[in-house]
Amino acid sequence: MDDHSRYVSPLASRNASPEMQAIWSPQKKFSTWRRLWLALAESEHELGLPVTREQIAELQEHLDDIDFVAAAGYEKKLRHDVMAHVHALGDQAPTARPIIHLGATSQFVNCNTELILLRDALTLVAQKLATVIDRLAKFAVEYRATPTLAFTHYQPAQPTTVGKRAALWAHDLMLGLEDVEHRLATIRFRGVKGTTGTQASFLSLFDNNHAKVDELDRLVTQKMGWPVDRRFAITGQTYPRVLDGQIVSSLAAVAAAAQRCATDIRLLANRKEMEEPFEKNQIGSSAMAYKRNPMRCERICGLAKFVIGMTQTPFVTASEQWFERTLDDSSVRRLTLPEPFLALDGVLDLFINVSSGLVVYDKTVAANLAAELPFMASENIMMAAVQQGGDRQELHEIIRTHSQAAAQQVKAEGKPNDLLERLKAEPAFANVDLDGALDPSLFVGRAPEQVDAFVAEVVEPIRQRYAQVLSYDPTLAV
Repeated sequence: MDDHSRYVSPLASRNASPEMQAIWSPQKKFSTWRRLWLALAESEHELGLPVTREQIAELQEHLDDIDFVAAAGYEKKLRHDVMAHVHALGDQAPTARPIIHLGATSQFVNCNTELILLRDALTLVAQKLATVIDRLAKFAVEYRATPTLAFTHYQPAQPTTVGKRAALWAHDLMLGLEDVEHRLATIRFRGVKGTTGTQASFLSLFDNNHAKVDELDRLVTQKMGWPVDRRFAITGQTYPRVLDGQIVSSLAAVAAAAQRCATDIRLLANRKEMEEPFEKNQIGSSAMAYKRNPMRCERICGLAKFVIGMTQTPFVTASEQWFERTLDDSSVRRLTLPEPFLALDGVLDLFINVSSGLVVYDKTVAANLAAELPFMASENIMMAAVQQGGDRQELHEIIRTHSQAAAQQVKAEGKPNDLLERLKAEPAFANVDLDGALDPSLFVGRAPEQVDAFVAEVVEPIRQRYAQVLSYDPTLAV
């Protein structure tokens, strides 16, 4: 197994976009190692260590031309991945060989690279989340006032609107975006901390000059494009592994919101009220030719389960760190860092596709609502009859008797809900506009106005923050 294949996740080729695959690719990882070695050498030169401009120039010439075959050969011999790449780079930059990795420990390149990759991957997740929220919001505005049957306990409940339901989906995703943005705002750089975090090797190099060691840490951080005020104040050999758990938990929050939405769409597809995009030549079933399976939403749910299930391992890894560091975290983190991102990236690309092409069957939505609306309108009908001089208790009993009979007829005989016709035959309701009482818009409350407020107060700020990426429209193999 060569060095290249060793670090490629089995999820990558199937579910993740090229952008996310590139972040977690061997090329990105090891070229970042080389940039860290360059930043270290430059900083050491600037602070007076015997590192020459010629050595620095040679390192600059070989930031991306990684010889993976040579590195794999060295690793097979040395059984150490960092030293394998030190030697591979040294072969390409022989003048710089003596000063590569000077004073550093393996976690100088490992931890700092991982933090850079985590930051970049979180940024891509945030951008795609904003895209989904934007498109769901457009859909919500379009259907802001379209009444539909709501459910509690998956039983018919007071109506809402199609747009309000979509706004709820977008709101859940917004909470996930807030969490991801918090991680981006608080993620820190390890910097130059030494073998056990004491910086002892660098203190030795600088003849016990503490100020220069501090400056080295700042310089390397700055050269790697990280704000110098966003470094870990203190570390052991590695950055705190609890950070991994926090980040994966944020990804799981996004996955849970996505799965909830995709599940709702699947249920609505069963009711024939809404569908995800379905191509002209798409096949729903190899046996049942009529089927229109919601396969994109099913894939969203499947991948989301994987992301949610990945939250335990990073916290277990963090809890089992021994003193300044133990090595059993290395192999597992090669899975638990990239794979939740790769899977969630697939979820979000699918979700961008689904949210861009949702299909609403308005007449079916109206028919399903109409079938239940007489029951929901019964209290309004009763109150109207009371205002016409009726006895509330007598009216209640009439409605109760007819409601039970109509419901039984619907369930036992499969006939339409005829409660309205039954009440029309009752003299007690002769002066009540029964047809007008069934106007669906009377039952959705402030749902349309809530959609408007949500878009204005929540979505618009997101659109402003991500204006440069909201035109993102990848060609997806979904």
